Amino acid sequence: MFVDIAKVFIKAGDGGDGAVAFHREKYVASGGPDGGDGGRGGNIVFVADDNLSTLADFRYKRKYVAAKGENGRGGRCNGKKADDLVIRVPRGTLIREVSTGRILADISDKEPVIVAKGGKGGWGNPHFASPTRQTPRFAKPGQPGEEFEVQLELKLLADVGIVGFPNVGKSTLISVVSEAKPVIADYHFTTITPVLGVVRMGPECSFVMADIPGLIEGAGDGAGLGHQFLRHVERCRLLVHMVDVSGSEGRDPKEDFRIINAELKKFNPELAERPMIVAANKCDLTDDDVVEDFRKFIEEQGYKFFPIMAAISYEVEPLLKEIQEQLSKLPPIVRYEPEAQVLPPAEEVGASDIRITKHGGVWFVEADSLLRVLRMIDFNDSESVQYFQRVLISSGVIDALRQAGISEGDTVSLYDFEFEFVE
Repeated sequence: MFVDIAKVFIKAGDGGDGAVAFHREKYVASGGPDGGDGGRGGNIVFVADDNLSTLADFRYKRKYVAAKGENGRGGRCNGKKADDLVIRVPRGTLIREVSTGRILADISDKEPVIVAKGGKGGWGNPHFASPTRQTPRFAKPGQPGEEFEVQLELKLLADVGIVGFPNVGKSTLISVVSEAKPVIADYHFTTITPVLGVVRMGPECSFVMADIPGLIEGAGDGAGLGHQFLRHVERCRLLVHMVDVSGSEGRDPKEDFRIINAELKKFNPELAERPMIVAANKCDLTDDDVVEDFRKFIEEQGYKFFPIMAAISYEVEPLLKEIQEQLSKLPPIVRYEPEAQVLPPAEEVGASDIRITKHGGVWFVEADSLLRVLRMIDFNDSESVQYFQRVLISSGVIDALRQAGISEGDTVSLYDFEFEFVE
């Protein structure tokens, strides 16, 4: 079963809690705080696996949670960091955050990509020792790991995409120029999944060709199978538009050409600007005059024209050489860059889950709704710091601290960020 879209929930591991402990040793008086820090939670890591070709596995498992970091222990023993959770996906998978639609990662290379980071481990009580607080009886809990609902979207990595109406010979062409073995039969929608084939043109010279199935009139709006597979054309550097020039299906080849181009443009206007070569298949089933008339029609629009008979490989070699030549001049396959998070307006950030506790003169503030904003702040940038100050006011954190009885000069700890309270 070919599945190229799936939604899953991912959660990185929470950090381990810091420990509250004191050094106990014979003949050592007042050994002092001795608690270790918690370990980091496991990251959610995605990696490309060339043995996978669909996202079908994600139909049956939709929740992935990494392990929590180990808690700190006495004797300044830090907790062990948790192992990362590695998720394998087909090469070419895009990962989007469902709530915002932004791209988190493009799994197109061999390097693993961390999509959700594990929470930092909490500090043990030695971090809170000071000349006036020599026996701190508190520690920090670990931070929660990042969590998202994400959409996995497979966009095939192919240099060349063959597009056209069903039964024009796309599968036949890819079967004779590569080792791919698609199902070929004399009826529509024989091919119901994209087929990839490697075309070898010589030593260390090859390119990947994809047979994109299911394109008919209305494909851009979801008719047939087209809308499901048009996304796989988006990465192709070059398109080969195959047309049944003989009209053996009772259609006009010129109208076929116009319709498919219109559907590509409707789905993504950039596809209309993609370099294209036109291959007129089944030339043996019509007159030379018809082929020449169609050639004139195509060349007037600025496209290279190649009459072929894919079933017997007639004139296929010149088409492949033209493809190779054009690919040598084109930029590499599109890679999508992760999109930066956009900070929401400070005045719109609210926090109804504020939790405040006081230990040894330090006010600990927790608010899960603020944690994500906190992770986006660059504290080396003055504007970013000013933005965070406005968030603390608009979210109600400052008012909550005042109601709890905080005094000017007290220390406030918000996860791994500390500041001095000033009225």
